[in-house]
Amino acid sequence: MTMMDMKQPLVKVEGLKVHFNLNEGLVRAIEDVSFEIERGKTLGVVGESGCGKSVTSQAIMQMVPPPGKIVSGQITFYRYPADRAPEAIDITSLKPDSDAICHIRGNEIAKIFQEPMTSLSPVHTIGTQIGEAIQLHQKVDKAEARQRTIEILRHVGFPQPEQRVDAYPHQLSGGLRQRAMIAMALSCHPSLLIADEPTTALDVTTEAQILQLMKSLQADLGMAILFITHNLGVIAKMADDVVVMYLGKDVEYASVDDIFYDPYHPYTHALLRSIPYLGHKSGEKLYTIAGSIADPYNIPKGCPFHPRCPEFMPGVCDRDQPVPITPIKPGHSVRCWLYVDSKEKSEEHHA
Repeated sequence: MTMMDMKQPLVKVEGLKVHFNLNEGLVRAIEDVSFEIERGKTLGVVGESGCGKSVTSQAIMQMVPPPGKIVSGQITFYRYPADRAPEAIDITSLKPDSDAICHIRGNEIAKIFQEPMTSLSPVHTIGTQIGEAIQLHQKVDKAEARQRTIEILRHVGFPQPEQRVDAYPHQLSGGLRQRAMIAMALSCHPSLLIADEPTTALDVTTEAQILQLMKSLQADLGMAILFITHNLGVIAKMADDVVVMYLGKDVEYASVDDIFYDPYHPYTHALLRSIPYLGHKSGEKLYTIAGSIADPYNIPKGCPFHPRCPEFMPGVCDRDQPVPITPIKPGHSVRCWLYVDSKEKSEEHHA
């Protein structure tokens, strides 16, 4: 893969909206989200619980659970065959049960989940479950699938894979279950691995091992990673670029260095201030973001963060959402009235 190829997009999300029409009301889970995932790179997605991180990943795989629905926007997956020109596939135009998306899902785009104990079948061995994925997408017989399963388990650092391939999930530790989940996701050598808070249920030592494993496998296989987490420490270790989300909106998009050293959105500032740091005085309270995240059935008018924002501007932030997101510099954009030109604010107001 050349450096030119590495800079090409693998997935492009443009103006994505995902709504859930429930008995209690309409939930706008994702509202006008846009970003790109480059080949071989890691995009981190951060934000509080309920901000739409997992729904975004479900939309990319056409796995939004009913009654959820992609109502607008476009998700484009770029396939790069070795023998012909790149192919752009509009995922949003594919039906969730179509052959086209079933070929992509689990094969070219794979996912590892937060808690493998609830994601793996308790009544089937890990070898059976990984082998089934291999047989489904690679059209090999059962014996070949078993051999490939053993090899991928060895590749993810599984001890004694020849014996452990016949273990059930409950017979494994949390760290080994997560390695089995990663092995299943990587069994078909995907172009994109979606990691939905894959280390939340693990202790810090095992978490460090899993994160190092993922970086090593990424280097070996050249895959891109969409890493979803609420842990900014993990983002600092794993990501190349970062999307900060709040109540279904992308509020800041930048390189990982800019997010940590040159953030713009007040919500990003607040998240960074909430991180414990070395030298923190014993007994001193950690910074907390004022208020709480809004009810998804009753999102406030204007910028959804304005009720909690220390830089709230009355008559501006509580009137309209700043749309579109504002470019600050190449590769860095923010959705905030603080960075919208005063002339534009006036025009928005009179409109």
